[in-house]
Amino acid sequence: MRTDQILTRLERVFARLDREPERPAHLQTPQMSRHRVVLLGSTLAFYLAIVVAVLTTSWLVRLDWQIMFFRPYEQWPQLHAFLDYLVVLGQRGPTAVMVAAWLGWRSWRQHTLRPLITLGVALLLLNVTVGSVKLGLGRLGPHYATEIGSAELFAGGDIFPSGHTANAVVTWGILAYLASTVVTRRVLSVVSAVVSLSVGATTVYLGTHWVSDVLLGWSAGLLILLALPWFEPLIARTEAYVFDLREMLRRRAETGRMPAPVVSALTPLLSAGGKWQLKPVTAPAEGPSAAPAAATPAGAATGHAPAHRTVVHPAGRPHLIRSERTPVTPVGSRRPAHTAHTERAGTRGTAARPVAGG
Repeated sequence: MRTDQILTRLERVFARLDREPERPAHLQTPQMSRHRVVLLGSTLAFYLAIVVAVLTTSWLVRLDWQIMFFRPYEQWPQLHAFLDYLVVLGQRGPTAVMVAAWLGWRSWRQHTLRPLITLGVALLLLNVTVGSVKLGLGRLGPHYATEIGSAELFAGGDIFPSGHTANAVVTWGILAYLASTVVTRRVLSVVSAVVSLSVGATTVYLGTHWVSDVLLGWSAGLLILLALPWFEPLIARTEAYVFDLREMLRRRAETGRMPAPVVSALTPLLSAGGKWQLKPVTAPAEGPSAAPAAATPAGAATGHAPAHRTVVHPAGRPHLIRSERTPVTPVGSRRPAHTAHTERAGTRGTAARPVAGG
């Protein structure tokens, strides 16, 4: 696809985003209220308590081993097929695509990039925070445990906290965070909570995570959602930067479609009626910005005065060959009349030529 076609399609997208939001009152940015700060502090304390409980091999680790020996996937095998599909709601790829499609449609309807940028910021925070803890603690999963009763930390694993659970909390919770009304926000909060709890419990049933992994994953995802209002200024600046970049690309597209030397060389050749005229053209300056060779007179290289190149055709061949056809002009006919060729062919010796130095 050519560059001008890509710019044209981008221009259509941004032309819609340029408009004012259809419902400005429903696009209020969440604020870091006192209630949210209290929830953030409580969730952070719970997060740290779980990490300390696992590091000290406390009762929580013993509970992990008891549930692992219980083997839930063997107790209710009839649920296995259904839960294999349910756990997909916590995988990063499928959920990100589904939620991004919905938020992309909302961005299109509300003429703003904030929903998509907010999703991107939330997923970036999720990857950085959860990924760093996973790699730092290096805990092994139930299927790879080596010592009974051990926390299995610093053994090269990557399951603490549960990435499926944290991703389900953030990905589905972002829909409630970006809800337009209070009622919609409450309904989506309940739905996202049910989905994230179900995904976390499913990973314990399948034996891929300890119970403590799921608890830490829930709290990790909730911390990201509660801290998002602090990143709203960054989201606004990013959106403004994208629109500023669009304006810069638009100006370049409008002024750079045809090089200036080509425009200056072709402009004197066009008459008001759309026909070619023999007018003197000043020789272009030497350097990289010189006019193309097609607009340079043949005598310029030998030191003669610049002149137009006049194509002479025999009387018996009135039509132009492909390489000698006149370029299409904004107005006028595509090809000069045949009488003009015969007149120029018959008056070759008296053709008007510019005076030297003109």
